[in-house]
Amino acid sequence: MDQSGLTLGPPPRERADAARNRRHLLATAREMLAEQGADKLTMDALAERAGLGKGTVFRRFGTRAGIFQALLDDDERDFQHQVLSGPPPLGPGAPPLDRLIAYGRARTGFMTGHGVIARAALDGRELAPAGQQTPISRVHIRYLLQELRLDAADPDVLALQLTAALDAPLLLYLSGAGDSPEVSERLGRGWEDLVLRVCRPQNA
Repeated sequence: MDQSGLTLGPPPRERADAARNRRHLLATAREMLAEQGADKLTMDALAERAGLGKGTVFRRFGTRAGIFQALLDDDERDFQHQVLSGPPPLGPGAPPLDRLIAYGRARTGFMTGHGVIARAALDGRELAPAGQQTPISRVHIRYLLQELRLDAADPDVLALQLTAALDAPLLLYLSGAGDSPEVSERLGRGWEDLVLRVCRPQNA
C-alpha cells in the first residue's frame, strides 16, 4: 500500500556531533521532566544539566517551546512506526474497521498521555503544536475509509471530519489538565462509538 504521506520522515541529516548533542539533549530533557516537571525545564537549565553551551541549546531548539516540540516529534516517529509496521490492529494485518478504531484509540492515548509536553510546546503563536493538525491522521484515515468501501457522499470530507475528532486542540481541551488513563479511555470509547456509527452498513 502507498501511505508515503503518513510519516514525518527521518530527522534531517546532520553531523555526527550534532546528532549526538540532539540525542543527549532529548535524553536530558526527559530526565528533567521526570524528576522536576515541565516548569523547571528551561533553556538555561537544560544547557547546564546537559553540560553544553547555551548557544548549542538555542541553535537546536530556538525557544523553550521548541524543546517540547522536539520531544513530541521524537515520540511521534515511534507512534508512526507502530502504525506502519507494528502489530495489528494498530499496525497492518487487521480488518480496516478494527484498524480505524485502534488508530483513534491509540491517537487519543498518545495525545492525552503527552498532554504536559503538548501544552508546553505551545508558544503562544500557534493553536496547536506544530504538526498536530494531523495531516498524518488524515492520510491514514482516508486510506482505511477507502479500504472499508463505504457509500460515503464525500470520502475526503468524511476523512477530514474524523481527523478533526483527533486533533490536538480538541483532545487537549477535552482531557483538561489531568491526562489520566480514565479520561483517555473515555475519549477512546467515544471514538469507537463514532466510528461504528459512521461506518455502519447502509442496510443495518
